[in-house]
Amino acid sequence: MESEQLFHRGYYRNSYNSITSASSDEELLDGAGVIMDFQTSEDDNLLDGDTAVGTHYTMTNGGSINSSTHLLDLLDEPIPGVGTYDDFHTIDWVREKCKDRERHRRINSKKKESAWEMTKSLYDAWSGWLVVTLTGLASGALAGLIDIAADWMTDLKEGICLSALWYNHEQCCWGSNETTFEERDKCPQWKTWAELIIGQAEGPGSYIMNYIMYIFWALSFAFLAVSLVKVFAPYACGSGIPEIKTILSGFIIRGYLGKWTLMIKTVTLVLAVASGLSLGKEGPLVHVACCCGNIFSYLFPKYSTNEAKKREVLSAASAAGVSVAFGAPIGGVLFSLEEVSYYFPLKTLWRSFFAALVAAFVLRSINPFGNSRLVLFYVEYHTPWYLFELFPFILLGVFGGLWGAFFIRANIAWCRRRKSTKFGKYPVLEVIIVAAITAVIAFPNPYTRLNTSELIKELFTDCGPLESSSLCDYRNDMNASKIVDDIPDRPAGIGVYSAIWQLCLALIFKIIMTVFTFGIKVPSGLFIPSMAIGAIAGRIVGIAVEQLAYYHHDWFIFKEWCEVGADCITPGLYAMVGAAACLGGVTRMTVSLVVIVFELTGGLEYIVPLMAAVMTSKWVGDAFGREGIYEAHIRLNGYPFLDAKEEFTHTTLAADVMRPRRNDPPLAVLTQDNMTVDDIENMINETSYNGFPVIMSKESQRLVGFALRRDLTIAIESARKKQEGIVGSSRVCFAQHTPSLPAESPRPLKLRSILDMSPFTVTDHTPMEIVVDIFRKLGLRQCLVTHNGIVLGIITKKNILEHLEQLKQHVDPLTPPWHYHKKRYPPSYGPDGKPRPRFNNVQLNPIDEEREETEEEVHLLNSTTL
Repeated sequence: MESEQLFHRGYYRNSYNSITSASSDEELLDGAGVIMDFQTSEDDNLLDGDTAVGTHYTMTNGGSINSSTHLLDLLDEPIPGVGTYDDFHTIDWVREKCKDRERHRRINSKKKESAWEMTKSLYDAWSGWLVVTLTGLASGALAGLIDIAADWMTDLKEGICLSALWYNHEQCCWGSNETTFEERDKCPQWKTWAELIIGQAEGPGSYIMNYIMYIFWALSFAFLAVSLVKVFAPYACGSGIPEIKTILSGFIIRGYLGKWTLMIKTVTLVLAVASGLSLGKEGPLVHVACCCGNIFSYLFPKYSTNEAKKREVLSAASAAGVSVAFGAPIGGVLFSLEEVSYYFPLKTLWRSFFAALVAAFVLRSINPFGNSRLVLFYVEYHTPWYLFELFPFILLGVFGGLWGAFFIRANIAWCRRRKSTKFGKYPVLEVIIVAAITAVIAFPNPYTRLNTSELIKELFTDCGPLESSSLCDYRNDMNASKIVDDIPDRPAGIGVYSAIWQLCLALIFKIIMTVFTFGIKVPSGLFIPSMAIGAIAGRIVGIAVEQLAYYHHDWFIFKEWCEVGADCITPGLYAMVGAAACLGGVTRMTVSLVVIVFELTGGLEYIVPLMAAVMTSKWVGDAFGREGIYEAHIRLNGYPFLDAKEEFTHTTLAADVMRPRRNDPPLAVLTQDNMTVDDIENMINETSYNGFPVIMSKESQRLVGFALRRDLTIAIESARKKQEGIVGSSRVCFAQHTPSLPAESPRPLKLRSILDMSPFTVTDHTPMEIVVDIFRKLGLRQCLVTHNGIVLGIITKKNILEHLEQLKQHVDPLTPPWHYHKKRYPPSYGPDGKPRPRFNNVQLNPIDEEREETEEEVHLLNSTTL
């Protein structure tokens, strides 16, 4: 059995009496920078818990699976705590589904007994819809609150509204009669800090004072955000999507979706966005919505007592989060399906759709942006795209793929370096430095000073007669008739060229600062910064193509469809396509991303350009590495996540991956009826394994079942308290019938009820391709490896992850990378094919003759330096 630990960051329980995790918040705060190291990570124990309780599977050499249902024998009084999970452990999907089916059968069998039982049955049936309704309501309300507060605090860096302190800049000037068309953002009610402090609205002194106040407020917001995160809720930092993907795959992280995390993330998200850092609030809104779903699930026993069912609620909550983040309910459902969910049955699809609908309805009712839209940068274009434009769209896709590959490598390298230097030990100082650099460089450039969402809105917007932006400073033909929806292409004016240079500087600034910002200890999303980078690049390309078409309309590529005086090119459309391409390059999303951006524009006409750009960005990005940014951070942090997108193409067998290996301690096992309570307690105290195979006897070695460390501990402690006569010398019996004992023997302890009688088993010759697929499809945490019914070893989820990582690094899969010497473990059965005898967990017979190694093994062992 495996002894190293997968998540050993200070939360290892040394005594079998310790059930709760002892992790420190400081260590967890820095978790985002942990380099993947399976030796020093805790949940070694991906032996973490009980295996399949409900179904028995046996893998034959041919790869077929025979299943036979076995219902666990229950005690008259179930032991409290048995069947639950420790922190940083993985759930058993098969066991949880079996528990849910048993609960459902029990409710159905009683519902005809009385009206009360019928009411309970109806309540149970409708609880799923109730919990997603509450989640949608809370997600929409919190998203509206965050949007309104972030807009107000962002404008607070520049000034304040004297007539109503709670108004942002735009709202302050709505009711003013003294604004002009050219300077619509200036009104007497809004005062800049320079006007309030030194009484000057213009001039060098005013500029310097506004500059200083901008930096002061940015640093204040950033410091307050990181301090709240560090002191109250370390889990509130980052995007949250990598951890949510891991949780939805079955991992337990207590507190990550708790009420404190929800409260602090909501507050600090506003502060982080208002500080002007190169981050967005869309990713963290998914975390906020999942916190709401987790909290509401505890109101319903159907979900509070079943971890697998709870993850159905979290999948619906993530859809609601994207729905309110982008105003895209359908895109939110597809995002949950494509990007974050591990198990997504059909009923979860319906409930995700309903949760996204409710959340979008609530946000639309709040109307946080004052434009009767769900998002700030909602735009509509009235000019069709032409076939020639697919070429620049594909070029934007190439740029998006290159940006995504560069960002993933650079950000992961920086996060890894953060952990290896003293700089990573001071998260508050890091946030202050990043915020200071961002504020100092951002203020002089109007496009970097803008809120990132406002910047995207301006880049997406098509130039019309009411636009006063520098991007729309074209030279007008006074003789040309102008209509609102069809303004002809015009030559660019001085303002447009000046804006292009400023956008180029903003592009470089955003690229560099986003690399260093994503991963710091404040809530930080990646959607908006990536979209901003793509929108800047797309707008520049769009203007270039527009001017090319204007000055060279007689070229053959423009001649057929772009006439003089016609509105041929829409630069805002290029910005939208570029935004989708860059976001796709970073996250490797495809279908959900296209639908999200389509819902932003409100037109079916531009789906083909979006699809072309997004697929191109994915292909280009995949050429440099198939991992998206979230998968890369999952691997960096060492989370036990088996990505279903990865393909296993190697030819190793289960015997090559199972534990124990050569010279490892032999497999720790229990016998079904000849061990005492003291024997089991000593084994628990002396080992760190999270489960033990139970065999018939030390002579036969035949498998009986699998017992979990946690269940053994709880059952023994409960028996000592509630059953008389249970002492250290009491015989522990896992068999159905208690063996005959001498009259003076103490009372035996029956633990058959906690024994998993149907652990998943495979033979030692099962291809690892099949084993990996089984782990992914069934959500297993471990399976036992047998030979003719004799237990040889165990394969845990951690072993699978180690094996995949070693294959990526071209390291010999027979030897762990952290061992400094070659080790060869003796086969668990001799050259004659018979199992070697064991005494409990001690192998008796020394091996006198080694089996002959194959040519491949000799090459691997001799060519690998460890």
